[in-house]
Amino acid sequence: MIWCILVVGFLLPQSLADPGFFTSIGQMTDLIRTEKDLVTSLKDYIKAEEDKLEQIKKWAEKLDQLTSTATKDPEGFVGHPVNAFKLMKRLNTEWSELENLVLKDMSDGFISNLTIQRQYFPNDEDQVGAAKALLRLQDTYNLDTDTISKGDLPGVKHKSFLTVEDCFELGKVAYTEADYYHTELWMEQALRQLDEGEVSTIDKVSVLDYLSYAVYQQGDLDKALLLTKKLLELDPEHQRANGNLKYFEYIMAKEKDANKSASDDQSDQKTTLKKKGVAADYLPERQKYEMLCRGEGIKMTPRRQKKLFCRYHDGNRNPKFILAPAKQEDEWDKPRIIRFHDIISDAEIEIVKDLAKPRLRRATISNPITGDLETVHYRISKSAWLSGYENPVVSRINMRIQDLTGLDVSTAEELQVANYGVGGQYEPHFDFARKDEPDAFKELGTGNRIATWLFYMSDVSAGGATVFPEVGASVWPKKGTAVFWYNLFASGEGDYSTRHAACPVLVGNKWVSNKWLHERGQEFRRPCTLSELE
Repeated sequence: MIWCILVVGFLLPQSLADPGFFTSIGQMTDLIRTEKDLVTSLKDYIKAEEDKLEQIKKWAEKLDQLTSTATKDPEGFVGHPVNAFKLMKRLNTEWSELENLVLKDMSDGFISNLTIQRQYFPNDEDQVGAAKALLRLQDTYNLDTDTISKGDLPGVKHKSFLTVEDCFELGKVAYTEADYYHTELWMEQALRQLDEGEVSTIDKVSVLDYLSYAVYQQGDLDKALLLTKKLLELDPEHQRANGNLKYFEYIMAKEKDANKSASDDQSDQKTTLKKKGVAADYLPERQKYEMLCRGEGIKMTPRRQKKLFCRYHDGNRNPKFILAPAKQEDEWDKPRIIRFHDIISDAEIEIVKDLAKPRLRRATISNPITGDLETVHYRISKSAWLSGYENPVVSRINMRIQDLTGLDVSTAEELQVANYGVGGQYEPHFDFARKDEPDAFKELGTGNRIATWLFYMSDVSAGGATVFPEVGASVWPKKGTAVFWYNLFASGEGDYSTRHAACPVLVGNKWVSNKWLHERGQEFRRPCTLSELE
């Protein structure tokens, strides 16, 4: 009896996090290890199958030689008593053993491993979320489909490219969302790559089917008709295309019957419709926000720039910073945004990340109407909360914030650690509660968020800036630094110029942690003024 042993290793993700892999690059690294383990398991299975086939091949070669000799003189061959005995033994026993070997399923170990790992795989939501992230990056950073398809992105370490199947999938995701603008762009990219000779399981007929309808939905009837005819040249029996052709021709015939003035008006309207439409989640400030993300924001005047300084800060003669003062840099004047350099060490960052990783959950926002926490499309990240009492590093970080800001952290929220996902972002928002949200922090009982402290715990290859659309400020991530600003004036009124956003991460992995400081406990540390805007 020949035995083959297949050794299969099981590697489970480090943390059984909640769904939504696409919302955290940090947790997606677990998937890389999972896939590596599956490849190892697959190679073990292939080796076992090859060993099995090698055993069968040796059997076949031995018996081929034996039967060739025997068939030349059957009577003389079996006349030898040893040959007669061995023939009986082979047919009665050894062929049964060979049958068992042929029927032996060598895939059990691999399939078992795959079944266990599959429960930790991304789902349809992750795939669609990652696809939408690419479309978001395309818009925010003004990238054309060819640039993304070829992987020509700034700061990439591992260049990758999109196949026809990938482009087609992106187009389908956009189509499902009734986003015909992106459907057209990505179906055209798929068609280009097919025309360039790329071998694919996707054919031109399928691409043209989606493309022609997407173009029609945007009002370009002439192009839709042209694409439909091109489709029918490839597949004259295509039922939907034949129906669309008749419909398009009917519409065009009606247009020809209209007077010239009406035709001109429709032509003008058609040209407008071909442009990108207004998205369902349109923000009035989106254009300014995206410009800031690209580094195309408002430039501060030289007079204002002269008022920005770098300095050493001792925390108002705090003993901890007298001999080793913190390095401060003015990032912006109004609102005043200050960056602290070398304010958190690499070792502290790794400890904070290690504490946070097992707890990362999809980031939520507080519904201003219901007060409930909910996930939203405009905040793509995962976050975890760390208390000062659970680790001395977290406690030390909290005290450092108190020493440098002069504000009491005992009424602050816990340290929130966030890791952004594919195209991770947080669209423009306020950190403080507005007057129409009186119950936003009622449960905390510590008043409104007076200030924000934000640590950058990683460098980002491209994208990921913190921008302030109201004033045109862009603050770029730099590992080991932190930025600080007041959300409220000393009077307690909200400073609406602090509306800010986290730009989508184009390339890289963005880790941040923030501390929201509240009003209670600051009465003597930051006294109230009589003026609302001071």
